[in-house]
Amino acid sequence: MKRTASPRSSLNGPLLAIVGEGLLSRLSFGLISFTLPLYARHLGLSLTEVGILAALNSAVAVAAKPLLGWVADRFGLKRTLVAAIGLRSLVSLCLGFASAPWELFAVRSAHGLSMSLRDPSVNALIAEHGGKKSVASAFAWYQTARMVAGSLSRALAGFLLALTAANYPLVFFIAFALSVLPLLVVSRCVRDERDATHGSRNPESSRERLAQTTQISADATQARPKLLPFVGLGFLIAGTAEMLTGLFPVLATEYAGLSTAQVGIIYAVSTLATIVSGPIFGWLSDNVSRKLVLTVRGLANTLSSIVYVIAPTFLGVGIAKTADDMGKAAFRPAWGALMAHISSFDKRNRARTMSWMSMGEDAGAVVAPVLAGLLWSTWGITVLMALRALLAIATEVYALSITRSARLRSGHAPTPSDDRADVRAG
Repeated sequence: MKRTASPRSSLNGPLLAIVGEGLLSRLSFGLISFTLPLYARHLGLSLTEVGILAALNSAVAVAAKPLLGWVADRFGLKRTLVAAIGLRSLVSLCLGFASAPWELFAVRSAHGLSMSLRDPSVNALIAEHGGKKSVASAFAWYQTARMVAGSLSRALAGFLLALTAANYPLVFFIAFALSVLPLLVVSRCVRDERDATHGSRNPESSRERLAQTTQISADATQARPKLLPFVGLGFLIAGTAEMLTGLFPVLATEYAGLSTAQVGIIYAVSTLATIVSGPIFGWLSDNVSRKLVLTVRGLANTLSSIVYVIAPTFLGVGIAKTADDMGKAAFRPAWGALMAHISSFDKRNRARTMSWMSMGEDAGAVVAPVLAGLLWSTWGITVLMALRALLAIATEVYALSITRSARLRSGHAPTPSDDRADVRAG
């Protein structure tokens, strides 16, 4: 007799666990991201050295992601994610014992390796458990959970440092204790269907599944769009979105003349707007149009670039910052859905495909702030904002061209949510 589904069965337990991992992990590493630069200065590092230290983990992740994406496909998504969380926990623990600058750089490099292990596996798990019709919403909720935890943990870090008279090792040990929680959540609640297939006790059945999967993978690989253009798209999108991330406090205080209290209010408002808008953009990407949501990011970058120049006031900077952050909130779920779509052509190598696309995104986030600082110091903020607006527009044109050409080459029928806007326009 067929059992009827209980109300509880409608809950996506593995996806909830993955979202919980994102929240708990960011709660832990938000403490570190706030405390580490201060600790580095306490140990005598210069501002330039602190900047290199802050970017080192991303640089290592960019270099290692393609290889470790292959590792995730080879050894299993869940196993790789558990290993990444374990390594990241060791990073927190080691920071508590680090007392020399070279030790900080070594630990930060290990953090980059954990990122390159974690990102492809967690993105692939979200794509597999998020559901074909709601994958963008899954990425949106995951990103929203991380953003909420990041804001809370930075406030907690400031409180702990004040309460303990800047006892940096103690804060790192608290971060380590928090980092163990997502390890327990993932180990108990997340499953990897491919692990179950490889672990079958019936050799004949396993060989048949493997042969079928290999044939499907070979057929899909022939139809899959070329990956490099999408790596470039991730670089451009993340570059324009993250161009002002590190420079915003300087822009707000030195260029617009705002007080630190006013900057704090702007951060609070923009964070609240992002938390509310993230799930909305995820729903729009799943049910209306992914391209429309991606376009919101380009429009937000263009609008904010103009407002920063023409209205360097508390209200103007607040509107521009909020627009920027809402653009990022639109970008994350739509980009996650696009990664899931491209990687679906070859699911046996899904993590590796996502690692290449994620690598382009990370590279843009590393290069763009450096370029922005160079432009600002050489030609002024007006030139910086003008170029940023032009890059945002060019990115939208490029995105439209490669998505259209990819569909023509692959012959893959787009989902209704991908092109509903195109159908109406036609």
